[in-house]
Amino acid sequence: MPDSRAALQESLLDASLGTTQENLGTSSLTDGQTLSKEPLSHALKLSTPEKVKDAQLNPPEEALWTTRADGRVRLRIDPICSQTPRTVHQMFSATLEKYGDLSAMGFKRQGTWEHISYTQYYLLARKAAKGFLKLGLERAHSVAILAFNSPEWFFSAVGAVFAGGIITGIYTTSSPEACQYIAYDCRANIIVVDTQKQLEKILKIWKHLPHLKAVVIYREAPPTRMPSVYTMEELMELGNEVPEEALDIIINAQKPNQCCTLVYTSGTTGNPKGVMLSQDNITWTARYGSQAGDIQPSEIQQEVVVSYLPLSHIAAQIYDLWTGIQWGAQVCFAEPDALKGSLVNTLREVEPTSHMGVPRVWEKIMERIREVVAQSGFIRRKMLLWAMSVTLEQNLTCPSSDLKPFTTRLADYLVLAKVRQALGFAKCQKNFYGAAPMTAETQHFFLGLNIRLYAGYGLSETSGPHFMSSPYNYRLYSSGKVVPGCRVKLVNEDAEGIGEICLWGRTIFMGYLNMEDKTCEAIDTEGWLHTGDTGRLDADGFLYITGRLKELIITAGGENVPPVPIEEAVKTELPVISNAMLIGDQRKFLSMLLTLKCTLDPGTFEPTDNLTEQAMEFCQRVGSKATTVSEVVGKKDEAVYQAIGEGIQRVNMNAAARPYHIQKWAILERDFSISGGELGPTMKLKRLAVLEKYKDVIESFYQEQKNLAYCGLSLDAATPIILLPGIPSMHTPTDSDA
Repeated sequence: MPDSRAALQESLLDASLGTTQENLGTSSLTDGQTLSKEPLSHALKLSTPEKVKDAQLNPPEEALWTTRADGRVRLRIDPICSQTPRTVHQMFSATLEKYGDLSAMGFKRQGTWEHISYTQYYLLARKAAKGFLKLGLERAHSVAILAFNSPEWFFSAVGAVFAGGIITGIYTTSSPEACQYIAYDCRANIIVVDTQKQLEKILKIWKHLPHLKAVVIYREAPPTRMPSVYTMEELMELGNEVPEEALDIIINAQKPNQCCTLVYTSGTTGNPKGVMLSQDNITWTARYGSQAGDIQPSEIQQEVVVSYLPLSHIAAQIYDLWTGIQWGAQVCFAEPDALKGSLVNTLREVEPTSHMGVPRVWEKIMERIREVVAQSGFIRRKMLLWAMSVTLEQNLTCPSSDLKPFTTRLADYLVLAKVRQALGFAKCQKNFYGAAPMTAETQHFFLGLNIRLYAGYGLSETSGPHFMSSPYNYRLYSSGKVVPGCRVKLVNEDAEGIGEICLWGRTIFMGYLNMEDKTCEAIDTEGWLHTGDTGRLDADGFLYITGRLKELIITAGGENVPPVPIEEAVKTELPVISNAMLIGDQRKFLSMLLTLKCTLDPGTFEPTDNLTEQAMEFCQRVGSKATTVSEVVGKKDEAVYQAIGEGIQRVNMNAAARPYHIQKWAILERDFSISGGELGPTMKLKRLAVLEKYKDVIESFYQEQKNLAYCGLSLDAATPIILLPGIPSMHTPTDSDA
């Protein structure tokens, strides 16, 4: 069987984007099949303002939440967010009128970038929608997508919504069991996959999925003909059998307060929860959330972005997919091995105007730059360090000033502009991050390159951003200001003004699918979402995240200890540390698990035994010749252990009180990773998983003092204590604290 992806793309790419309206009859994503102009007139008819105004959006009986996939909710429309609700189809139709001939998507085929216009995109989505209907997609059932980012991901998602279904992304790293849980919970009628590896996962669990009717595969063809397994080309052919009018009836019946997207939480505290997002959640956030981040409509400047983060996560989905449609952006797809090293090559070729990355991605870019710098000649290295030093000082002391001193402008011209160009950021005006906290070290590093990293804050439950930073709305270490039209309040504030963050607005989700108890825990009777995150607001309305209520450590003595500030302080004090996790809930004192910074295997993206350049520099500075993690941990490198102990003592000296002191710590033999189970798909720390995996190490911290004395070992900061075979070395910084 031929490669269906190549066959599907063959003829569309021969069509000129500048003459899209005249060349609708050819499409590489339909293998030369005719894409009729007729649906375009349907789109314009279905998007008239009268249709929107006539919608019965908020009948009195509708509640603010539901747990049913076919349910409706009362939208949070009030004077501060009174914008007219829209469906996804209405949003796309408006885009067609303004940006139909613009390039919507770029992707590489045989080493050459090819493009698909918005008109072609829309027609492909309609064909996919009709194909899904032909395969038996039922209303309020899901089309699940288990695939890397691609044009097929996009038009399958939009097509599923057009067809009255719900789009559900599944992480490509998911096990068959995790796929089964999500596909069963969302009642997936159809699953779209991109490779045989993903197909095999579904074939293994199909017998446990009573709602599953078909699987569609597109990047690789199945090895043999299988019942109910179709190529994307075959799906599009099936779509020809469904009349356009039949699809129009379904589209016309859709309402903004109905579910169109399911985003499953990463399951760091139990089974994943299906976050139901309405069409209004998506269209409102795509417009007003992105405006708060200064994303431009294509009339002013066509934004160019690189899509590489998992689309099953709300951050990438709202930023890449839905915001792209709203403003006519050009979305270029990275290669599937983007996070294994090819991302920078894509960035150089595409030169995005805005870019988003989770903190771990920015950290890896930083580490790679440091490795290159360490291998550079003396003069180049000194030039870069000088340029970064003067630029960081300027950006910290005068962050809002457009008047740069001569030395800062010279440093940027001679050095930093070349670095940004090498990274692919020569034209990038906005660099965003979210989904997890970012260290001050990383933010300072990129400020030194004259790259501001703009934070956003939100959850799957807020359709992505509820707070945003931008070039005109920035304060270092903050998550920005609340998106106009949204609300925030802090409850149970303490003396320092820190309280639980509660949110309200059109971003707030419909409810958790099939989980009424969890929904009632999250949304109160007035419709406020209780995030479980803690933070404070400054006098200007900038939000600063301080931690999570569920992560709050309550010691045996009753002290409430937020772990994140202490963990960040350790990583800042000790640049050799990659991950730090504080322990101490219901314990007599605090302890900590540490990992060292190591390189990643370029093929598997797994942690290796080799220390990074920065980690080796640290070792050399303290008198160690270690170049691997095993040399430090396995041989109990005295110089490194002593330096880490001294660093932790410095952190303790700056602590608010003795209960905040780290009294014991251990270095683990391997850095945290997704495959190891310590990190979630977006690189968030899975604290419960870490507690379980390293429970023997943790229990050894709290062995009775007399047992340690029996071993005849002292407890000073520099002496390793061998607790059990295979358990890493442990230290206690001070006798008095122990």
